[in-house]
Amino acid sequence: MQDEKAFISELLNPKTQNEAFRKLLQLYQKPLYYHIRNMVLNHDDADDVLQNTFIKIFANLKNFKGDSKLYSWMYRIATNEAITFMQQRAKKQGISNEEAQQKAINKLESDVYFDGDEIQLKLQKAIATLPDKQQLVFKMKYFEELKYEEMSEILNTSVGALKSSYHIAVKKIEDFLHTN
Repeated sequence: MQDEKAFISELLNPKTQNEAFRKLLQLYQKPLYYHIRNMVLNHDDADDVLQNTFIKIFANLKNFKGDSKLYSWMYRIATNEAITFMQQRAKKQGISNEEAQQKAINKLESDVYFDGDEIQLKLQKAIATLPDKQQLVFKMKYFEELKYEEMSEILNTSVGALKSSYHIAVKKIEDFLHTN
């Protein structure tokens, strides 16, 4: 924890800020990209949201209180940016979030950055049938292998509620896969 406080001090100090932010990018760019990509599904969209995420992180570092880990705070920003992006995308298209998600899944097959097979595509379709919160919890647990405690910090939700959401999501996905 002391290392994190020292790192945050480097990020806030104008003399060490640039180097510290480069280090921050090196450490978190990939995990945050995949977290966002799991949510928005499209590579180019994930890149845009990731860029916005790091802009927000940089702009708001001075407001970071240290109540949670820096990692959790950044994941929360990335999550909120991805959710906002998906809502705005749906609104621009004049459709619901669910319809926008379905369109994104249909585009996956032609996405050169999607390296999944037919089973992965079917799993994505099953996930798309879940409510937003269950989708998010499932993706964070299944794809990113985050612990419930980490997810609790990121999403500001109790561990019990997360376990319940995940269990329900898994059951719904299993049902979808067996019937489709």
